[in-house]
Amino acid sequence: MKIVAVFIVLLIFVIPGVWAEVYIENDYQYISTDDTIHIAGEIINDSNTPLNQVVVSAIIYSEENIIHEANTTTLTNLIMPGMKAVFDLQITEKIGTIDNYLLDIDYKVAYPKNQVIEITSSEMKYGPSQNLIIQGTVANHGDATANMINVIATLYDKDGNIVGVSKTSTEPDYLRANDESVFVIAILDGSESHEIVNYSLTAESEEYTAVPEFPFASGTLLMVSLSAYIILTKTPFQRTINYYKSHIFHNKW
Repeated sequence: MKIVAVFIVLLIFVIPGVWAEVYIENDYQYISTDDTIHIAGEIINDSNTPLNQVVVSAIIYSEENIIHEANTTTLTNLIMPGMKAVFDLQITEKIGTIDNYLLDIDYKVAYPKNQVIEITSSEMKYGPSQNLIIQGTVANHGDATANMINVIATLYDKDGNIVGVSKTSTEPDYLRANDESVFVIAILDGSESHEIVNYSLTAESEEYTAVPEFPFASGTLLMVSLSAYIILTKTPFQRTINYYKSHIFHNKW
């Protein structure tokens, strides 16, 4: 009986803590102007190992009935310890009224990469066609050329909700050691674009990944760095709660 009691205690106190090391935070549902349904959010890696092949699965409900199932991957290939990655699950077909959704995560343990790709400057502004763009520079602090460099922007509203995700590649798509390159991310017009007040950027290449600090950017359209506030104010208890929230019904409508 003592063995059983100890096992139950471990289940209650130890396993949830392990599960909570990798969890979904800040997920948000919206519909873009082309009627695509988006479920976007961030995967937080609070474990001590790098992760890759991260897949987010969604079960969509109308009342208590399952009406759709879908999955997607994160926009970055690797999530180093203490870092996060964004996902944007898109549903283009007509599936009816969505009342709730259930999210789950699958991932593999990966080999680490040197964290030497850094966003050194950025600015959000209006482009030539009066659409929003994020323009900036990315640097390679590594010892070798970085190939296939991608820069990912996560866009937030005043409440810290994700209202858009965008990705671009540098031109050219390689960056020599200790060199910098310019990038431009176009933010497509959408039903949520007018709510953007903040953004965060990250970057990676085939060889390298982003520096440990997320470069929360500021610009003329930004009000406050809400995403930084979210990260700094999460306690371990809140993280555990957030994990379970990501595994129960989400009422988003």
